[in-house]
Amino acid sequence: MITATRPSKHGLLRFARAVAVVALALQITIGAAACSTSAPDVAPYAVATHGNPAFESTFRHEFADVDGVRMHYVTGGSGSPVVLIHGWPQTWYGWWPIMPALAQQHTVYAVDLPGLGDSTGSPTGYDKATLARYVHTLIADRLGVRDASVVGHDFGAAVAFEYAAQFPDDTARLGYLDLPLPGPAIDAPTYRTLSWHIAFHSQRRIPEAMVGGHVREYLALFYPQVSFGGTAFGGTADRSPFTDAEIDEYARTYSRPETLADGFELYRALDKDVRDTVAAPPTRVPALLMTAQGQLDAIRATVAPRMTNIVRAVDVPHAGHWLVEENPQFVAAELQRFLA
Repeated sequence: MITATRPSKHGLLRFARAVAVVALALQITIGAAACSTSAPDVAPYAVATHGNPAFESTFRHEFADVDGVRMHYVTGGSGSPVVLIHGWPQTWYGWWPIMPALAQQHTVYAVDLPGLGDSTGSPTGYDKATLARYVHTLIADRLGVRDASVVGHDFGAAVAFEYAAQFPDDTARLGYLDLPLPGPAIDAPTYRTLSWHIAFHSQRRIPEAMVGGHVREYLALFYPQVSFGGTAFGGTADRSPFTDAEIDEYARTYSRPETLADGFELYRALDKDVRDTVAAPPTRVPALLMTAQGQLDAIRATVAPRMTNIVRAVDVPHAGHWLVEENPQFVAAELQRFLA
């Protein structure tokens, strides 16, 4: 015989909580299923550009295997080739504001550096000379382009310099955007004193431990610091030149632990970068130098010993470090004139 017993008050509460948890789980499952069936099947690397007519009418995502690294790049347009190389903490997407304008007269190749963005695999080193060889293998050997103009921003500028220094016969022009060049004019210990973030990112394991799990918050706080009027330039502005969607796109890739660590390796390679720049022969490739407003003389002093054919040097009005985002019309016009 089974006898019924009245449940206790605590038992009823536990039962109600269990029902609520199950109901919530069902709602989440059903909602996720609805989203998965209604959302288009878009690869992660293409989410930021999906449905954008300016992109889909001209550009496409491509991949190529280069010495153990699967390199991602975006290409489009027609005319003389232009290679765009990003810095930290960005990807090829950092060039997007000016790519449609450049593609009107040029075939554009916007590259994700090895280990960063949607390029997967580990390069043999994160010194800028090694990264330049990966980019050159992609552009010259895999794609057969041996007369490219190479444009870099931030650490991508140092990669572009090494590309021109190592492969001058394959480099038509050099665009160098807003980076003190590690080398004879500024050694690695001095370089690390230029900003708190350079010293911090140069440490082993510490930045990964501090930033990991909070990548988007870190990037959102970092971008305004080195923007026009930001604290890195002695100002007080905290307005970011990046939209939420742009920050989401960068956080998408840098939130991967291996990509976050690879980005910090760009800083940890500074000692070798200095040695490589000192050893590199001065390049006479025609060069354009662009910097943040007020930074032209300081940065030109670091590049002049190794770039001996600077045909134009300008600072970008009302722009901090993020030249392309903060004044895209000016940057696009300068590049178009220089590349023509």
